[in-house]
Amino acid sequence: MGYRNLSAALLAWYSRAARDLPWRVGPAERAQGERPGPYGVWLSEVMLQQTTIAHATRYWLDFTSRWPRVEDLAAARDEEVMTAWAGLGYYARARNLLKCARIVAERGGFPETRAELQALPGIGPYTSGAIAAIAFDQRAAAVDGNVERVMARLLAAKGDWAFEKMRIREVVEMLVPAERPGEFAEAMMDLGATVCTPKAPNCLICPLSEYCAARAEGEPERYPIKPKRAAKPKRKGVALVLISGGQVKVLRRPDSGLLGGMLALPSTEWGEEGGDVRALCRAEGGLVSSLTELGEVRHVFTHFELTLSVWQAKARTRSRGEWRPPEEVEGLPSVFAKAFRLAYPSRPISER
Repeated sequence: MGYRNLSAALLAWYSRAARDLPWRVGPAERAQGERPGPYGVWLSEVMLQQTTIAHATRYWLDFTSRWPRVEDLAAARDEEVMTAWAGLGYYARARNLLKCARIVAERGGFPETRAELQALPGIGPYTSGAIAAIAFDQRAAAVDGNVERVMARLLAAKGDWAFEKMRIREVVEMLVPAERPGEFAEAMMDLGATVCTPKAPNCLICPLSEYCAARAEGEPERYPIKPKRAAKPKRKGVALVLISGGQVKVLRRPDSGLLGGMLALPSTEWGEEGGDVRALCRAEGGLVSSLTELGEVRHVFTHFELTLSVWQAKARTRSRGEWRPPEEVEGLPSVFAKAFRLAYPSRPISER
């Protein structure tokens, strides 16, 4: 594989075909000396870890409008940021986002090297490489799932996937050019997202097709060859839409643990059995005048699948806690937003 020629071919393609993204400075602007700020790059990379560009873009625009600088985000209240994050999922990232912002603000700005960036909360090997390359023109590799797929096909990687992942990283590190390392990182991302896609790679327009061993074999979609994932365990629970005087009871989950610090509906523990809705009513609202089963919602977390049985109840008296009019219930994470919409189907909350 001619590393120099491959990198040049990729960058030439990127100069023509780069996606227009709100956090990106395009090839023409970069050629004039413009560079994206590390705050916007960092924010986009954290948001994109577990979601699509179309979904993350709305959040990125909202965050950068409300908190234009990392210092502004650092000064925000935890609850305000967690509410704004609702719908992006993986809420430990939101907590780490705030921790990182406060450290960066205190030190006076983002560090520029990959090692220093990776020492910050919530920044791992990929994100540190992406920020170092894109924002600071460091010769750093940024290897995510898209890049792994592209490289697995270029190399026709057939070995143990753990070994192949390490080999891919080593090859990408060799491929990163001294000039335009940030654009190389963005080009690899774009190639995996728009051309070398998971199920239907478009080899006819790929700028690297002549270097691709998988294309030469005739089965590029076969790669990457990964071990089969074990089935996720299944859990059950009960969620309660508790109403009193036209208002709905919500609560703030503990800072630690799953969905930590997020607004939620009252619910039982999530386990094999699911829980008792009447016991939940007694715990959260005392006596109720009516109890109606609304249906079920399902949600997939990283390590398990959850089925929530959703009930609506009317409390005779308003118990201690936070009560809001339905139209003011905002910022629920996706699983509770799904449950809430069974009671109020016209309320487009959380998943904006």
